[in-house]
Amino acid sequence: MQRRGCLYFLEQADPDSGQVQDRARADTPDGLLDARRLSSIAATGFGLTALCIAHRRGYAPADVLETRVEKTLAFHAHKLKHEHGFFCHFNDVRTGTPFPHVEYSSIDTSLLLCGVLTARAYFHANATIVRDATLLYERVDWPWMLYENTNLFCMGWKRDSGFLQAVWNHYCELMMIPLLAMGSPTHPVTPAVWSAWSRPVMEYKGYRYIAARDPLFVHQYSHAWFDFRGKHDGFADYFQNSVTATEAHRQFCLDQGAPYGPQYWGVSASDSQHGYRAWGGPPSFGGVDGTVVPCAAAGSLPFLPGACLQTLQGLHARYAEQAWGRYGFCDALHPEAVWYDPDVLGIDLGIGVVMAENLRTGFVWEVFARNPEVGRAMRLAGFPA
Repeated sequence: MQRRGCLYFLEQADPDSGQVQDRARADTPDGLLDARRLSSIAATGFGLTALCIAHRRGYAPADVLETRVEKTLAFHAHKLKHEHGFFCHFNDVRTGTPFPHVEYSSIDTSLLLCGVLTARAYFHANATIVRDATLLYERVDWPWMLYENTNLFCMGWKRDSGFLQAVWNHYCELMMIPLLAMGSPTHPVTPAVWSAWSRPVMEYKGYRYIAARDPLFVHQYSHAWFDFRGKHDGFADYFQNSVTATEAHRQFCLDQGAPYGPQYWGVSASDSQHGYRAWGGPPSFGGVDGTVVPCAAAGSLPFLPGACLQTLQGLHARYAEQAWGRYGFCDALHPEAVWYDPDVLGIDLGIGVVMAENLRTGFVWEVFARNPEVGRAMRLAGFPA
C-alpha cells in the first residue's frame, strides 16, 4: 500500500512544479499525469512527506526523489502565487494559476508546510532544500489569518471577497494550524490560540472522547506529523483521544449491520456514488449507505493497528480485482451496489502512506520533530518537554 501510494506522488505530480494532482484515475495503466490539471496544495504536502518515505525505503532512485523535492520547494517558494504566505487550495498543476473563486486556505497551507518541514529536516544536508523550505515557513503571516482580532483562525481568504466568515473554532484537524503559528520564528501568535477553540465531548456506547460532528479524518491529519503520544496539554491526551474516536467509529459502523463487519468498516470524507461527501459517524451524518473508504482505516493505523490491518487486508483479499490498482485502493467502494470509485485522491492516499510509516517505524514523527519550531510550539501549547 505504501509503495503504491508513494508512486502516486511521484507520477501524479508535475515534474517541474512538483504540484500534486488532487485526483487521478484508479486504473491508470502507464503512470501518465492525469489530464484534469487540478493540483491540491494539501496533496502536495502529503506528497513531500511521501517522497521522504520513498527515499528512505528505496522505492525510487534517491537522486530522482531529492531532485523532485528541490523542484517542488523552489516552485512554491519563488513562483507560486501566495497571499501573506498562504496558498490557494487548488491551482493548475503545471502553471500554478489559481482556480477561480477558490480560497487561500489556512488548513491546506498548513498541510503543505508539514510536508515542507518534513523535507527540510530529512534532507538537512541539501542547502537549497533547507533554504527554500525555511523561506516558505517563515514567510507565512499567521496573525493576518486571525479572525477579527480574535484568537481563532479563519478558514481562508478570497481575492474577490476577503476573509471567509468560517473559523476554526472547535476540535478537528485544526491542531496543526495554531502549532505551526506558535512555532513561527518570524510571524508568531500567542499561546492563547491553543486554548481558544472548544473541545466538545462526544459519547457513544461507552466511548467518551473529544469530537464534533466531523468525519474520521479530523482525528488523523494533525497526528500524521505531530507526535502526541503520551503527552497531555492540560486538556487531553490527543493520541488516546484518536484511539477512542477510531474505536467508536468502528463500533458505529458495525452497529449499522450488513455490509459492515470486522473486515469492512470505515467511512471518512471521500467520493461516493453521488459525488464527494463529508460523512461518517457517530452520530450518523452524510447518508452512510454501505460504502467503505479505505483511508478511514489506513489513516488510523497507529491508533488501532490490529483492527485497521484486519480491514485493509480483508478489503484487499475480497476486492483487489475491482478496487486495487496502480496506486493502491480506489478512494471508496460499495460492492453491494457494484460501485468502485474510478478515482484515487491524493490526500486520502497520503494519510494512509504517512500513518502506515508512523505505525511501522515512527519515522515521520521523529523527522518532523527535528525542526526546533515544532518543539517550541508544543511547549508553548503546554505539552511537557
